[in-house]
Formats: sequence, C-alpha cells, structure tokens
Amino acid sequence: MKIHPKIIVTCALFALTVSCTNSKKTTFFDPLLTNRDTTVSPSEDFFSYANGGWFKKNPIKSTEKSNGIFRTIQDTINNQVKSICELSAKANAKTGSNKQKIGDFYASGMDSVTINKNGYSPLKKQLATIDGIKNTTDLVDAVAYLHTIGADPMLNFYVSQDDKISSKHALFLQQGGLGLGEREYYFNNDIETKKIRAEYLKHIQATFQLIGLDANLAQLNALKIVQIETELAKNSRKMEALRDPIKNYNKMSIAKLNVITPSINWIATLPKFKITKADSIIVGQPEFFKGLNAMLKSYTITDWKTYLKWNLVNNFANYLSADFENQNFKFYSTTLSGVKKQKPRWKRVVQQTDNSLGELIGQVYIDEYLPKGAKEKLLEIGNNIRDVYADHIKKLDWMSEPTKIKALQKLSKIVMKVGYPDKWKDLSEITINKLNYCQNVIEVNKFFYQFMTNKYGKEVDRNQW
Repeated sequence: MKIHPKIIVTCALFALTVSCTNSKKTTFFDPLLTNRDTTVSPSEDFFSYANGGWFKKNPIKSTEKSNGIFRTIQDTINNQVKSICELSAKANAKTGSNKQKIGDFYASGMDSVTINKNGYSPLKKQLATIDGIKNTTDLVDAVAYLHTIGADPMLNFYVSQDDKISSKHALFLQQGGLGLGEREYYFNNDIETKKIRAEYLKHIQATFQLIGLDANLAQLNALKIVQIETELAKNSRKMEALRDPIKNYNKMSIAKLNVITPSINWIATLPKFKITKADSIIVGQPEFFKGLNAMLKSYTITDWKTYLKWNLVNNFANYLSADFENQNFKFYSTTLSGVKKQKPRWKRVVQQTDNSLGELIGQVYIDEYLPKGAKEKLLEIGNNIRDVYADHIKKLDWMSEPTKIKALQKLSKIVMKVGYPDKWKDLSEITINKLNYCQNVIEVNKFFYQFMTNKYGKEVDRNQW
C-alpha cells in the first residue's frame, strides 16, 4: 500500500490549518466563480460552464488521460519519491535494508541498456513452464502458478473480507481472463469498439512477433486468443449484473465447486494457488465456471498454451525491453485511453517503485522528511472530532436511547488511520537486485500474493493498512 500520499496530504492540510490560523489577513477566492467559463451557456453544457475556466488554465498533458487536483498532488509526490529513489540508489546501503531495496529496484528500472539487451529473457523460465504443459492438470497448475507471480489468466482468484461475515477473510473465485478487461469490448458493434478490437488483434500479433514468431503464426495465434477470450466474455456476466452483491455471492463447499468444474480437481489445485485446508469458496458467477469447464475440453492444450503465453507477456510487457513496452503503450494507453506520449522513464519507474515498495518509501520519508509530532497532532484532531460528535449524538432529542447507544458503539469502533501505520508490513523476505527489473517486479508480486493468501481463514485486522 502506498503510504506517503496520505502523509503528504495530511501534512499539507495541517500546514494549511496552521497558516490560516496565523495569518492576519486572508484573501479568499471562490473556486466556483473563478473556474467558470462564462462563454458557455449553462443550459447547453453545464460541466464546461462550471469547470471550463480551470481546464483552460490546466489542459490535460499529452502524457496523461486526465487532470485535476489529485494529478497535481501525485506530481508533487512523484518528485519527492524520485528524490528518495535517487538518493537510495547512490547510498551503497546494506543488503536487505530499505534503502538498498528502494535504490536497487529504481536503478534496475532506469537501466534501459540492460533491459533492452535482455529483451524478453526475464520471462523464459515462465515460458518454459508453459511449454511443458501436457494435459489439463498441468494447464490448471500453470494457471495457478502464473497468478502467484502477478499474471491473471482464465479467472480471478483472491482472498478478501467475507461480504457476509465481515470479521473473517474468505476465498473468492470470479470471472476473468480478458485482455480487454470488460466483456462488452468483445461484442459491441459501434465504430469505436470495432476499431479497438481490430487494434487489439494487431497488438497481440505484434507481441508474438516480438518473442520470435513469424508474422503468419503470430496472426494465427492472435486469432485464437481473441476466439478464446470472446468465449470467456460470452460466459461472463455483464457489468450491470455484477452490481448485484447477492447474486454474485455464492458460497459453496469445494466438493460442490468440483461438481461445477469436473475437469478441475480443486482439492489438488488450491495448494498450487497457495491455499491449504480450504473448507469453502465464494464463487461470484457459477455459470462462468461451467462454461470454462466446457472450454477446457473444446480447446486444445496447444491453444491454451498460446493463451497463457500471451497473458504472461502482456502482463509484464512494461518491464521488458523498449519494443515490448512501446507496443503495450501504443494499444493500452493510446488506443484505449487516448494518451499520446509516454511519460519520461523516470516517472514510469518511480511510479512502479512506489507501487511495489511504497511502504519502504513511506518509512524513509517519515525518518527523513516528516516533521516530528505531525501524526500525533493529526490523531489529536481526529479524536477531538470524534469526541465532539459523540457529545452531539448524546444531546439529540429525536434519537431514542437504544439507538444512541448503538450509534456511540459504532462511533467508538472507528479506527483512526492517519499519516502512516503504527506497524509496518514486514518486507524483509523480498529480494531485490540491480540487474533484473522484471524479476524484481515478480519478486514483489510473489510476496504480496503470499501475504494475501496467508490471510485466508483469519480474523480481519482492522488496524492493517
């Protein structure tokens, strides 16, 4: 979890409060008035009328798909994180220390010469595992393995808070496996969606050519992958159907899940997903898995191996050589999101270092940049607000006494999460080196996957960030 954004925002609010309190004279500008575009009729385009002035002064950058206050905050954060990364990379820190991991992760991402020289070789071990698949059991085992390192083929599998027993962590199985993310990309027939599908096909073909296939075989592979993903999408529920929490909560025994998918022995498969002694699982969309079971029979092992290779390379393209990263950007950022230019490499690597090792960066930030006492002051403010709110509830004349008791009990259970955690996650098991950017990402993914699955069957820790 990224910690420092909270640190920076809360400290900024604290500083703002102090500065406003100490200021003798404050000039106030009403943002609702100063950011209007009065050349636009509010009856014709109220959004542009209300916000057009701000957008004229703050146009969306060619490297971004949006703009706003959170983008401004993120830019500030990125510059501060960059400073931590660069200083950590030069620190010659002790192996295993926070600064060593931050610095080496950042350095490995900035070493474009080595990354380009390596091409897609960081994934050759995983590609060899896929090549070794001989039957359905091997296939499902490979799917499980790929999930543990950060890929997401065929389905979604995770541990999270049980929607009906909020004190417990449960096991979830849901529809997934789509390279386009959403079901409707595979079926809508408007001009824009048809264009996206055509570009997606080209993107898959180009990616296969980058791992050494000739154009004809790469095209055949692309067609097969789109066929498989389209059938996965056909078996998937529409977005509106996914909004029903009751219909998407189907808790069942592992034995019942085996009945739905007889081609998958879940008792033998779950340990491959790093889950042992599972007694139940929440299946979001049972019909998806019935359809998936049929697909395991209707498509050949060769077809599925092709699909797994695509999913693997597609998920890790941004950590491979420039030709993979540029191809990935061309489709997912430009075609799908309209972003015209890549961010500078340092921004991309800073963001990934932050995403991967944010808690370590947060610890360095606190030690070296955060004013002493800031967290305690903010906690004091938060607790004072809670006390005033409790007093307000007690004095309500329209609320019954039993209801007040319940309201106060609920208020008392609020966990004040301000600035940074009282207890940090232990990331000591993660090994980071300067020489392999993609492998560093995989190592972090493996750690956090294991961290997630270790929660299965345990009480929810409400103090954990």
